[in-house]
Amino acid sequence: MLGSSISGGRTNVRVVVVGDRATGKSSLITAAATETFPEEVPPVLPPTRLPADLYPDNVPVTIIDTSSSLESRGKVAEELKRADAVVLTYACDQPSTLNRLTTFWLYEFRRLEIKVPVIVVGCKLDKRDEEHHMNLEQVMAPIMQQFREIETCIECSAANLVQVPEVFYYAQKAVLHPTAPLFDHETQALKPRCVRALKRIFILCDHDMDDALNDEELNEFQIKCFNAPLQPAEIVGVKRVVQEKLPQGVNDMGLTLTGFLFLHALFIEKGRLETTWTVLRKFGYNDEIKLKDDYLSIPFKKAPDQSLELTSEAVEFLKGVFSTFDTDKDGVLRNSELDDLFSTAPER
Repeated sequence: MLGSSISGGRTNVRVVVVGDRATGKSSLITAAATETFPEEVPPVLPPTRLPADLYPDNVPVTIIDTSSSLESRGKVAEELKRADAVVLTYACDQPSTLNRLTTFWLYEFRRLEIKVPVIVVGCKLDKRDEEHHMNLEQVMAPIMQQFREIETCIECSAANLVQVPEVFYYAQKAVLHPTAPLFDHETQALKPRCVRALKRIFILCDHDMDDALNDEELNEFQIKCFNAPLQPAEIVGVKRVVQEKLPQGVNDMGLTLTGFLFLHALFIEKGRLETTWTVLRKFGYNDEIKLKDDYLSIPFKKAPDQSLELTSEAVEFLKGVFSTFDTDKDGVLRNSELDDLFSTAPER
């Protein structure tokens, strides 16, 4: 399941860069915009725009530089409240600036009620000496555990142009394809609303209502979401990956709902959130994983002497749904079966 992603209708992503003085904020922004390292930079840069074609989602990024002076605190707070994402910098050659992430900055974001993704960025990687060498993952893991708003962390060098574009790619991606609505890091599982949405999508794609997506249904799903078919070998590969990790995810009929959900959890675990978001958006969901209004309202006009009735196709569909959820085949839907039937119904 591969293909181009959908960005949720955004036309711009606003990224605010903050951090202690001399941690490399302005140099990072200049290097990202010009692909050169500036010998001198002004104290604060004007808003900088990265063009839409720089990253795969084709959405431009506006970067806001900030001052670290005490007098500018109010201005920085204003910018943070307008941000779609925050890049929080520390200097790799100044361990004290790393400590300040948890002694000041991250708590300041919470005080200001900043509820956007945070990308922690270590600048001046080229200046780190052996004395300051550290394992980034080891150091950041407990911090990310405590501050779930941190989407990712990365170290870069503006001087050597190392991992500079990646900084703003991750910031943009965190906005366009956010983790929080999809996945609960505490439980390491898909969130209930995400499960409901994916279950609805699975049911819509299971045309023969046999509780599994066969090869043809998988292919139709792939074309609808990513505008490209799956090759037979790719379908075999997808099912093999699921079956190896979760035997009940595949049966003789194809990919089961359990396998479908597992596959999306796997995409998220591997950082491919854009895949799951593309699927959700193709089936009408917004960034809160709620169906958009135009999918829910059915406008129609009828004269007073006209009536409405279901087509034969609609009747057959509803019979099929009834039969699917009547698990004990007694011709009646019990409360638990009704709950299961309406578990994917849109929230109002």
